[in-house]
Amino acid sequence: MAGGGWAQQVTPAEAFDPPTREILARLIDEAQRENGWSRVEAATRAAALQAMGRNRTAAAEGWLVATRWARLLGENQRLFVDRWLAAINSARLGHPNMKAPDAVPNQALSAVLSRETALALMADTELSRTFFELLTPYDYVPAVLATLQELRQVDPRGFARDGQLALAIALVYDVPPPPGWPHAQVSEAQLPRRLPPAAEAYAFWRDLYARNRGLHRLGNLSAGELKFVVDVVASEAEIAWARDNVAVPLEHLERTYAAVAYRDDRLAAGAMNWPGGPYTLPTILRTGGICVDQAYFASTAAKARGVPSLIFLGAGLDGRHAWFGYLDGGRRWKLDAGRYEEQRFVVGVARDPQTWGRINDHELQFLAERFRNLPPYAESRTDMWMAQEYLRSGNLAAAEDSARQAVGHERRNLGAWEVLLAVLDAQAAPLREQESTLREAARAFQRFPDLNHRFMKQVIAVQRERGETSAADNEERLLARKFQGQRSDLSTTEAAEAMARAVADDSIAEQSRVFRRLLLIYGRDSGIDFLDRVIRPFVVQLAARGESEAAKRALQEVRLNLSVSEGSQFDQELAQMERAVARF
Repeated sequence: MAGGGWAQQVTPAEAFDPPTREILARLIDEAQRENGWSRVEAATRAAALQAMGRNRTAAAEGWLVATRWARLLGENQRLFVDRWLAAINSARLGHPNMKAPDAVPNQALSAVLSRETALALMADTELSRTFFELLTPYDYVPAVLATLQELRQVDPRGFARDGQLALAIALVYDVPPPPGWPHAQVSEAQLPRRLPPAAEAYAFWRDLYARNRGLHRLGNLSAGELKFVVDVVASEAEIAWARDNVAVPLEHLERTYAAVAYRDDRLAAGAMNWPGGPYTLPTILRTGGICVDQAYFASTAAKARGVPSLIFLGAGLDGRHAWFGYLDGGRRWKLDAGRYEEQRFVVGVARDPQTWGRINDHELQFLAERFRNLPPYAESRTDMWMAQEYLRSGNLAAAEDSARQAVGHERRNLGAWEVLLAVLDAQAAPLREQESTLREAARAFQRFPDLNHRFMKQVIAVQRERGETSAADNEERLLARKFQGQRSDLSTTEAAEAMARAVADDSIAEQSRVFRRLLLIYGRDSGIDFLDRVIRPFVVQLAARGESEAAKRALQEVRLNLSVSEGSQFDQELAQMERAVARF
């Protein structure tokens, strides 16, 4: 069927139910024969609108999934790569292990997939939901699709059962890990940062779960959890060793951390990097290590037994620390295994193996709360997708209605709030209306400090845009006090931004005045993170400009105003800076 026959590709009767495999096959055939993915997109979007108009939510979601696949598969690969590179560069996610894409074909992304794989993906609503839920601008989609194609060919029937595992591998293995993965305190020679071939990893993990050697069941894990299993750079032999030799039960998995003896001698000598020899799990267990080695051992041993896990790096009052988190037997994330209670460490930094960038704090809480598996979120997601389609087509009133319905179903749907704010921006809504919505979003994420902080910062920006400078300044002070103590990392962010503004615009005398004020306001409840992000950058730029006396005075102010424990890592690093400045 060609040309005008497209109007009949989805009939009104078909639109009121989720698309069947037969209908999807028909659409794929027409798209490939006519190079008409954009027309498939239009037809499926129209079907979604019809279904939503009759309150057929499940049908609308099914058609929206098809719409998203049609849009993605119809995108030209060269245009995609240009957009992907821009996103990577903007987010600063590039690293030396990444290579520029080879000659990119002037073809649609659909060319990467066989007809059968494209149909298998589009027809699997659950897998598609997960795919589009997880997909980011930083995923190299040609490689993701090629890996899904490869893994489905291994076992087409098994792919229907193990698709979540295949998707996790595809999303993690699209680009190589960076040199500092999973931590930077071991050399490339001692721990090569290389992932195994995707097919080998797929076979290994399928076999582990099939033989019931994993502490979780594969069918209970989504790709969003499994990506924290398959992200290992340890060899298959090490993984097999850990599977067979680390026998800590899931309910006590945190004990794996303490199984590695702590090397006080390395700490005393300041030997923070692995001292020598291969960085293998048996060697770490035999010789002991510092906290980052304990965290690496525990996290990797957990993965070897099919348990999603990740490493945290954090900064406290006196020094740095590493611990790990894992998915426990109740399918709840335990995020503080090996974290010292007596130290006031801020929220740790963890990396997302899908993007190799930092995981947002709220994303970890979202994982822990698992609300995205519940029916209210499913309804919210469908309304959010509808709002995005309305926004794309320019129907701003309908987009706003759908976005507000989405946040009404599930207040924690961050994407829905972002769509709603994008609609208000597209409408050029009055600034007071935008501020009101931003405050509403901030309240919705009251329990998620980084999101609450983000939306309140936007409130402050809107106030400044309206010329309400005093109100904005007051709101900024309240925001700073709100997170002091509870989340000193956010307070440190405020201080770092204020110091950067002063360095860019003010005289040395004014910069020094701002620095003293920030020490008094933020420094007392902060820790080594404040040293890294506020003190060190200010002192280094002063020294680089030849302002050695100002740099010395700044360090004296630190000693006078902050409680620095003698002999702590904070004290040692501060002393190193003092010696460096004294040489000028």
